[in-house]
Amino acid sequence: MTTGRPFLTSGVTALAPAIWGSTYLVTTEWLPPDRPLLATTVRTLPAGLILLAFVRTLPTGSWLWRSLVLGTLNIGAFNFLLFVAAYRLPGGVAAMITAVQPMLVLALAALLLGDRIRFTHVVACVLGTSGVVLLVFKGAVALDYVGVAAALAAAACMAAGITLTKRWGRPDGVGLLPFTAWQLIAGGLVSLPFTLAVEGLPATVTGTNILGFGYLISLGAVISYAIWFRGMDKLPALAVSFLALASPIVATLLGFLFLRQTLSAMQLVGILVIISAVLLAQPRQPTAREIPAGSDEPGGPAVPGSKARSLGLGKQG
Repeated sequence: MTTGRPFLTSGVTALAPAIWGSTYLVTTEWLPPDRPLLATTVRTLPAGLILLAFVRTLPTGSWLWRSLVLGTLNIGAFNFLLFVAAYRLPGGVAAMITAVQPMLVLALAALLLGDRIRFTHVVACVLGTSGVVLLVFKGAVALDYVGVAAALAAAACMAAGITLTKRWGRPDGVGLLPFTAWQLIAGGLVSLPFTLAVEGLPATVTGTNILGFGYLISLGAVISYAIWFRGMDKLPALAVSFLALASPIVATLLGFLFLRQTLSAMQLVGILVIISAVLLAQPRQPTAREIPAGSDEPGGPAVPGSKARSLGLGKQG
């Protein structure tokens, strides 16, 4: 892949899962213990409400149910299932299972978006899954079938969310921030009843807890999800799905730096394999010969209004 706009867009989008990788450290060190659902709800619902108060744009028509579907798949159900898997599967097995989501995106994008399945995409899927195995595998473990089912369902949610986001796009005239707010609110509302029923509210909240929640709301939700949905708008579905593999890399490195966790040679090899897979799956900068007439890609004639659409400008509604 050559340098250029696709590479820059991929690099910016990768910041979102990198931030999510840091939330593991924040959750374990700064938040009330054993309350993953509370962390998910506090992270998403207030963030969405803050954004909505700023943009003051509500979904209308079909986007009422589309926002609910996307928010459930991308945020609410995905996080809930991932936490269930993490609690029932030891040793990073949940991360290994959810690493199959690029393969699911590859199939869904071919079915729903008409994307071509290329040999390099298949190789990237194999490399990505192998790299995650090398990164997190801790030896033979007894598998909990509920945990396995939850991990697979989480991978399916993420894959479906990415693909449907690409298929539906954004409503005409609606910017990135309203689009992000709708999904954060939907995801938070989906996880709220589970939080209240399963975990309840903590008896006390410390200053450290408040700092942790503030980090999750600001960087962990508002900024990271806006970056993530921007990447979905500009990159192919498969390319975005691979960028999510940055999360276990960052979580592993932060655990080594701040929690005195080990970092073996096998894990370093796994990181390199994952990075190779991510790079292989990213779009390359097209050459002048490959740019069709009328395209707004670099080097081609600009399509009127395309810049305004990409920035989410226009009539708000």
